[in-house]
Amino acid sequence: MSSGIKHRVYRLLEPGDGEGRCFDIFIICLIVLNVTAVILETVWWINARFEHLFDAFEIFSVAVFTLEYILRVWSCTADPRFSDPIRGRFRFMRTPLAVVDLLAFLPFYFPFVLPDMRVLRAVRIFRLLRVMKLARYTESVDLFIDVLRMKKDELVLVLVSLMILLLVSSTLMYEVEHDAQPYKFSSIPAAMWWGLVTLATVGYGDIFPVTPAGKLIGSVVVMLGIGLFALPAGIIASGFSEAIQRRREREEMVCPHCGKPIKELRRR
Repeated sequence: MSSGIKHRVYRLLEPGDGEGRCFDIFIICLIVLNVTAVILETVWWINARFEHLFDAFEIFSVAVFTLEYILRVWSCTADPRFSDPIRGRFRFMRTPLAVVDLLAFLPFYFPFVLPDMRVLRAVRIFRLLRVMKLARYTESVDLFIDVLRMKKDELVLVLVSLMILLLVSSTLMYEVEHDAQPYKFSSIPAAMWWGLVTLATVGYGDIFPVTPAGKLIGSVVVMLGIGLFALPAGIIASGFSEAIQRRREREEMVCPHCGKPIKELRRR
């Protein structure tokens, strides 16, 4: 009897079609309303007028998220990956989505343990993390994570190249501009601010070279920055294309025994 209830709760909580769809919509709406409430609370006249309503909604949201997390931990053993009653639950609690679920409500209880005004301010920031719970119900987030996992080596290589170029360009700019602008290019870390905004092609204009050698180095860095910052976009775009193609191939696969789509069987 308990096992049947556990499987039913698991199917209800897991995103998908059927009986869990209504719960998915409810949680998604609750997350969106929470983020909206956090934003509106920063408008002083709205917060002053509806402060009690915001507090009541926060208590209701925390109660729902807390109960959802407890039920997920309790029913996760219905999944073969977490079938062990103790180690399986601890393994489930370490998964990224479970950590996000925990952070969605855990900061609310901090002021009861640490009655500090700075903790209260931090709780408001953590409340925005609830928007990350949408990752559980959004296939696009899963697709983006798959792309980053597929292209992590290429992205790390580009990141390392950017860091090397930033260090070299900032060091050269410090050497040629320090005497002309001792306050703006006072050190290599200070020159790194110029290097960062130049490589990113933002160019705030608060720091810029004035010597001929500095202008030459700056021109080269700008050209290299355009090329290097375009590389991650191309890598991610190709990753999206590959990931979408793989998903389409998986959706088209059918079970050799029953002839039903693999995607439909996985939902069950």
